[in-house]
Amino acid sequence: MSNIVTQRFIKCHDKLREDNRVRSSRQFALSLDYLPQSLSEILKGRRDVTIELLRKAVEKYKINPVYIYTGEGPMFMSEESDNSFRVLTIVTNSDEDERIVHVPVPAQAGYASDMSDPTFIQELPTFTLPDYKYKVGTHRAFDVAGDSMEPTMFEGDKVVCSYLEPTLWETAIKDNYVYVIVTRADVVVKRVVNRLKAEKQLKLFSDNAYYEPYTVNIGDIREIWYVRAKISPFLPSPDNIKRYLR
Repeated sequence: MSNIVTQRFIKCHDKLREDNRVRSSRQFALSLDYLPQSLSEILKGRRDVTIELLRKAVEKYKINPVYIYTGEGPMFMSEESDNSFRVLTIVTNSDEDERIVHVPVPAQAGYASDMSDPTFIQELPTFTLPDYKYKVGTHRAFDVAGDSMEPTMFEGDKVVCSYLEPTLWETAIKDNYVYVIVTRADVVVKRVVNRLKAEKQLKLFSDNAYYEPYTVNIGDIREIWYVRAKISPFLPSPDNIKRYLR
């Protein structure tokens, strides 16, 4: 029995054939650079659709990812919704297990502007972590830049984050938790107060009191990642600990 996401994918495939947007399942598979035999296994319910195949189908045929993952909304995106939607590129190994993409500081400006380019993402370093929670869902790691999050995080730390679907932003973002916010121009690590429902804004705070909080409009946000862990080369000395406890 295939999972619910695969079942919705099959419905989208069938609709494309019904509307004569594709002539055959074989043409559909080849247009997505996918083996027709493997697609046949998916259509027969013998295997589940892969994340990479979904990504290609969203790009090629404008299949609505909100419908695929939640069952809500139309099967296909309108021109208006397509203009505002960004496809999340992932990287997998030979077994199609997803790897954690790391975005270092020198790549962050390019990530904010070019993240819809699969080649850019695929050329970034990747790694895995042994904890099972990093095997489920999409995760990404970002370098922490500057001193705005001290003493919680220091420049050179890396944060490991889970992807937050845009459909969940309004309800799932928790006040005063730390997130990576990717805007049209920048990548920042901040504490967040969720004002999306009332004001269509997030208020971003730094842990370093020197920096003033500021707001960002929902229209300027491209991705949101929930910070789950940090990897730090910083090993505080007793003197440093005393300084931050004052």
